[in-house]
Amino acid sequence: MGHMQCGRNLLTHLIRRPDLGHGILPSFFIGHGVRYRKLEVILTTTIDKLGKAGETVKVAPGYFRNHLMPKLLAVPNIEKYAYLIREQRKLYKREETETVTVVPKTKEDKMKEYQAAAKRLDHGRLGLRRLISKDNDLRTPITKDEIVAEVARQLYVSIQPENLHMPYDITTLGEYEIPLRLPRSIPLPEGKVQWTLKLKVRRK
Repeated sequence: MGHMQCGRNLLTHLIRRPDLGHGILPSFFIGHGVRYRKLEVILTTTIDKLGKAGETVKVAPGYFRNHLMPKLLAVPNIEKYAYLIREQRKLYKREETETVTVVPKTKEDKMKEYQAAAKRLDHGRLGLRRLISKDNDLRTPITKDEIVAEVARQLYVSIQPENLHMPYDITTLGEYEIPLRLPRSIPLPEGKVQWTLKLKVRRK
């Protein structure tokens, strides 16, 4: 008991002497029940059981240093960070309050889009390169799925495999004109029997 009392007296003596206090290790204080002051931080995102984004909360220095700061979940509560957080919150609130009125598309609008897509397919030309084997056949055949992907990439039109009338995969080099199965409601240009897609397969 006397040792404990002596230790407490020594701790009190060291705390009252500023010339010695700077050299004391944090673990020394923790062992005697002395806690460091918590830090005030500003949360950049909502954290369960701690606070909402933009709020100022107090946390342990170690929790901020090891968890919040590395993940950018909070910043120190100093003026430059507080200003940035305030401006950011203003922008978010402005975006939340702005309402966008979406005008539903009419049948005429949709039909115009279909016609524009059909003309893009009909006037465009896909280009593919392939490695060939000794007998000039393609090492890997060209499938419907690949053509659908290339149409989206090269012509910026979204189609489905069933829109292509292609009974077999393409296995040789050359130029092809693939018939398209599009809705009959899309009017064909004058003098044209059906929509087609041009494809040229060249050697890689």
